[in-house]
Amino acid sequence: MKWRGEHPGVDSPHHLNMGKVDMHPKETITGDLKTAMKAGDTQRREVLRLLLAAFKQAEVDRQVELSESDAIDILSSEAKKRREAIEEMDRAGRADLADKERYELGVIEAYLPQQLSREEIEALAREVIQQVGATSPKDTGQVMKALMPQVKGQADGKLVSAVVQDLLRQ
Repeated sequence: MKWRGEHPGVDSPHHLNMGKVDMHPKETITGDLKTAMKAGDTQRREVLRLLLAAFKQAEVDRQVELSESDAIDILSSEAKKRREAIEEMDRAGRADLADKERYELGVIEAYLPQQLSREEIEALAREVIQQVGATSPKDTGQVMKALMPQVKGQADGKLVSAVVQDLLRQ
């Protein structure tokens, strides 16, 4: 599994846990929380605590231990919340709060699988469009239903939808 870790000041799990990438995201984040606490990195520590709280809440709600897939879903959801908050903060002219959210997003994305590029999404979408036999924008739902499980955790749903609609309009 590839990891992002491309954000300034945010290390990938590779660096933080000496390459133990096969670990469950919850275990990785717990280890990284300990590292951040020892290093006195309060900003990172708070973000990691928020993620662990989200994991714990999901476990309590579902009354089961989270699978790796569930953890990635939660991380994706948290990343989406940050992206939306960044947009809102930028529109409101609150650069200070937007920067805080950008930092949090960077930390979260370090634990997500490598995101697919628009070109990679287009290639997958073209395959699915052929498989489903989609010919017009009316078929977007069918294509999305078949495509989303393939890109789960690796692409933003809005981007995937936009790519599919663009391809079906051609």
